[in-house]
Amino acid sequence: MIVIRLNNWFAGSGATPTSASSRFRLFSPCALLILTVLGGCASLPPGYRYPKVHSVAFTETESTRFGRQFASASGQNSGQSGFRIFNAGVDGFLMRLEMINAAERTLDLQYYIFRGDESGRLISDALSRAADRGVRVRVLVDDGETVAGDEQLLALSGHAAIEIRIFNPWAYRGHSKVLRGVEFLLRHSRLDYRMHNKMLVADGAVALVGGRNIGDQYFQIDPESQFADDDVFVGGPITQEMSSRFDEFWNSMLAIPAAALARRDSRNPPSSSSGQPGNPRAGKAIVAGFNYSEKLATGEPLAGIMSGQLPLVWANSRFVCDSVDKKSVVAGKKVGDLMYEPVAQMAAQVQSELLVVTPYFVPAKGELHLLESRLQQGVRIGVLTNSLESNPDVAAHAGYMHYRVALLQDGVELHEVRSLLGDSRGSGESRQMSRFGHFALHAKLYILDRKELFIGSMNFDVRSRRLNTEMGLIIDNAELAQQEAVRFEAMARPENSYTVGLRPGRERSSPRLVWRTYEGGKSVEYDSEPARSTWQKAKAEFLSLLPLDSEL
Repeated sequence: MIVIRLNNWFAGSGATPTSASSRFRLFSPCALLILTVLGGCASLPPGYRYPKVHSVAFTETESTRFGRQFASASGQNSGQSGFRIFNAGVDGFLMRLEMINAAERTLDLQYYIFRGDESGRLISDALSRAADRGVRVRVLVDDGETVAGDEQLLALSGHAAIEIRIFNPWAYRGHSKVLRGVEFLLRHSRLDYRMHNKMLVADGAVALVGGRNIGDQYFQIDPESQFADDDVFVGGPITQEMSSRFDEFWNSMLAIPAAALARRDSRNPPSSSSGQPGNPRAGKAIVAGFNYSEKLATGEPLAGIMSGQLPLVWANSRFVCDSVDKKSVVAGKKVGDLMYEPVAQMAAQVQSELLVVTPYFVPAKGELHLLESRLQQGVRIGVLTNSLESNPDVAAHAGYMHYRVALLQDGVELHEVRSLLGDSRGSGESRQMSRFGHFALHAKLYILDRKELFIGSMNFDVRSRRLNTEMGLIIDNAELAQQEAVRFEAMARPENSYTVGLRPGRERSSPRLVWRTYEGGKSVEYDSEPARSTWQKAKAEFLSLLPLDSEL
């Protein structure tokens, strides 16, 4: 369902921010009455009493091709797991289709957003075909950002081999922003808690983890919106831990079977007869302007991984994931895992350089102290985030605005990605797509001394630390860390970003911000923050006056 954000109410952006936040809109007394009598316990989601079967991940992994190949390879590499990072959005789309097509026994998917657009429908069709050949499919999706059309996923639950569960769903199943706004106000404590995880596990033996959701804009094939991100292909023993953590979420009280929520007219599964085995739907060769059919026919990039032509990097690693009851763990009511802690401990040990990539940069006191302590030890800290013009969430940018001057004074390097790139290298998308000028950063990375790497779903903001459940990988490998550092430097180049600096103010006034970039091969400086419009800038300035940081 929607996330009620002031910037979306002021003017619909079509973007998908990563939180459910306390924003306000006028609503009628009638709407309030409707939501008040929806019934159910305020602290538990609708459908929580609906009967569901406890299930666990597939463990006989070596009975599958994926399991045999990567168990053998792991044995040859001292029990480590293998990794390969995919930066291109199109590769992320192809990898998901190919992993689904190649699965023999089970598929477990966990996503914050699963769009009902063209790429989402193609992935849904592939899941249906996998179930037709006997693969057990489990899909867990959050309900916080669902929009009209996304309910097509629920139709898959009519298949005997497919089960869909919705994490912490809304009671109101329509798409009126007013009614959802009312429900959010009445159920704020529950609905503000979201599952932000992104993961696909095939046969319990291989996985795809990172920051990407399912949808055209996340695969960078939507001319109106492209989100740059990363996927990590994983093969080896660490996938078993991923499967175990999936089970925790899948069997939790907050995971509600789709059958408890779906409308009667959406029970029938989509037909898989429209496509041939191993292929998307017959006759469909283009997704949002991208012709994928030829590359998909070759099985790339998965075929290259399986053949060794695209070798994996084998390394020691750690899968970090918040407990499903993170909200209670943060409040001290329960004992559990909080993934921020091991990531922060890694960052606190950096000796020379810390590079941070995050679409939303709203640090809390703990993060600020961590950065300050590293700067005092002479560590270079570089941050790559969205500019106002590229940010899909104006409210998040408004929160970030408060910290820029102090961060720059302390010595942090700030780079804000432009929406229109001067050089598409490192962006994850084609030059043709980047020319539309709708580029935005969505990746979440920490690169530590170019020796270690965190990659996952966690933004550098309060919401990711306290309000969303998150997951990710800590990989101890200089090759992968250097690979992502090179990408950081490419996107931080003046052709692609604004380098934010300080200019002394007049007499006793505070320093003023300046944005430096390259346009048309020439160095350009802006004394006023670059934005898509005067209205966008006005929204950000207004929202910066509100106490929203705890929701960002």
